[in-house]
Amino acid sequence: MDERDVEGFDLSDRTEGPGRTSELTYGKLDKPRVEAAVRELLIAMGEDPDRPGLVGTPDRVARAYEEIFSGMQEDPGHYLRKQFHEPGNEEMVVVRDIPFASMCEHHILPFMGKASVCYIPRDGRITGLSKIARCVTGYAHRLQLQERLTSQIADAMVRELNPLGVLVVVEAEHTCMTIRGIRTPGAKTVTSAVRGCLKSDIKTRSEALRLLGL
Repeated sequence: MDERDVEGFDLSDRTEGPGRTSELTYGKLDKPRVEAAVRELLIAMGEDPDRPGLVGTPDRVARAYEEIFSGMQEDPGHYLRKQFHEPGNEEMVVVRDIPFASMCEHHILPFMGKASVCYIPRDGRITGLSKIARCVTGYAHRLQLQERLTSQIADAMVRELNPLGVLVVVEAEHTCMTIRGIRTPGAKTVTSAVRGCLKSDIKTRSEALRLLGL
């Protein structure tokens, strides 16, 4: 991602190494401004925002956005800082099929699917399994690209746990493909991000993929 000046955003790269994603800092969601924008959108669509069915819609959308985009107000990697030490443990840890829902930044339409995370601890340094799921959900609760989401999860694992290796696989269905445009319901997009020994060691990566059911 190119570094550029955008109001309310800090695009400085907080990770090191080629292929790593930038961890972004976002401005606070402005609820009244969202409500005003939704009202204007309704008018632009030819609707009457004051008719009974739509009177509360701007407020409802703003409150929904507070939840849907809650990951823009946090660093989801912080969940991984809850760690434990299991001496001598350098065996694979796999969390499969973590459900998530996110919003594509191109059309602001949902994409939904599941993420699977595999990592090999370094020196017995592990995190709670639920923390991995919270990390996935946090990054999903942003305007996203599936490719970026996948890399951000992997890079957070590297940054917070310093494991020997990480493999993240994300599979999702995008409504920008299923309800508009080409209209292909059931089409799935699969992305992966690999770091450390799981990238360099083919045998270890094959074992991880087998455990992920791929």
